Amino acid sequence: MTAFASRTGAHGVTQWSWDIRSVNARGLDLRLRLPDGIEGLEQSVRASLTKRFSRGNITLNLRLTRDETDKKLDVDLAALDRALEAIGRIEARAAAMGLQVNTPTSADILNIKGVFVPTNLSEDDEDLLKHLTDDFGPLLDDFAAMRATEGRALHAVVTDHLNKIEELIEKAKITAEERKADVRTALTSAMKRVLDDIAEVDDQRLAQELAVLAVKQDVTEELDRLRAHVAAARELISDPAPAGRKLDFLAQEFNREANTLCSKSQAVGLTAVGLELKAVIEQMREQIQNVE
Repeated sequence: MTAFASRTGAHGVTQWSWDIRSVNARGLDLRLRLPDGIEGLEQSVRASLTKRFSRGNITLNLRLTRDETDKKLDVDLAALDRALEAIGRIEARAAAMGLQVNTPTSADILNIKGVFVPTNLSEDDEDLLKHLTDDFGPLLDDFAAMRATEGRALHAVVTDHLNKIEELIEKAKITAEERKADVRTALTSAMKRVLDDIAEVDDQRLAQELAVLAVKQDVTEELDRLRAHVAAARELISDPAPAGRKLDFLAQEFNREANTLCSKSQAVGLTAVGLELKAVIEQMREQIQNVE
């Protein structure tokens, strides 16, 4: 089901922006694009998504930015002592060899790896994880609300298709009754052509042949099953539980009955109704792909 939502937030020196979108899919396919280094974030996000949604190709993006100018830094005294001791040895060794080296400035020493370090990074990340997961809930609420809005629109569309299918079922029933007279006339003419030496066709023989044809061409069962499928589909779309996969399967059954109806029709009018029925079912099936 197609939907989109976005959200921004901030905590301390960190700002973030979420965006989440989904498109149609047979199952649930999650594509998470999250920054590295925040332990537990992906597991928490994935669990929340799988709990609330069961269908759709869902893409989630999280972008983080940090204001480096406000980052708290400190001097690692042990690392500084090691650096100063190393500098002293270098100067002493150079003097013993009659060489002169420039004395490093304080800035040079601070640039030595490990001397100048950020403070409390692990604590900041734990605190950030809490704020991110707290902010993720409202994002999912907005996302679910948009999916629900589209769901209501789809409910109306699918209902309209079901109404048309019901109308065509009744039309097929009437057309199937009307073809009986045409079938009798056509069979009588065919038998006369085959049995041209017989002046009249025996009524009993004609009745037998018509009975055989009636059994072969009877579409009552197909129409009854189509009505049952309509009732089942209405029940599914009225239930708040996810029904996309069940509706997808039901659409296949709709199409199966429509195909059988066309194959049994043996009449132009009934075939036309069957083809129209297949077209509406296909339109409904395409919309059902959007249902969770």
